[in-house]
Amino acid sequence: VSINNYQKYRHIQAPGWHLGWAWTKKEVIWGMMGAQTIEQGDCSQFKGNIPHCCRRDPTTVDLLPGAPNGMQVGNCCKGGVLSSWVQDPVNAVASFQITVGRSGTSNRTVKAPKNFTLKAPGPGYTCGAAQKVKPPTKFISPDGRRTTQAHG
Repeated sequence: VSINNYQKYRHIQAPGWHLGWAWTKKEVIWGMMGAQTIEQGDCSQFKGNIPHCCRRDPTTVDLLPGAPNGMQVGNCCKGGVLSSWVQDPVNAVASFQITVGRSGTSNRTVKAPKNFTLKAPGPGYTCGAAQKVKPPTKFISPDGRRTTQAHG
């Protein structure tokens, strides 16, 4: 997931952005890298391996600077603070990865979330609809011997 601040001269200041959405089915978030949800929700139906978040309408925040390396991805961990696109395009992007469960097993059954909301200090920020990325994002295993790709 990527957030771009296309404002010409307005930065997103602390306390930073909050991104929310509504799942279309009974999805859960098994894990996150580069961000976290602000509430786990009711995961009592799971035993043993507990999801990161079971809310139907999760709200996500950026991790703070200095987050452990094992939780970071590129363009994360700025505490939700983003520069403006014109003034500092490298720092105008935030990214995080999520591992979603109960979403289906193919591009035909996986559905993008709906009703995205972006909250940031000050007025004027909105979200566009989710977009399918082509080609799908590919992930290389830590040992470099296996590649998997995102459904989308």
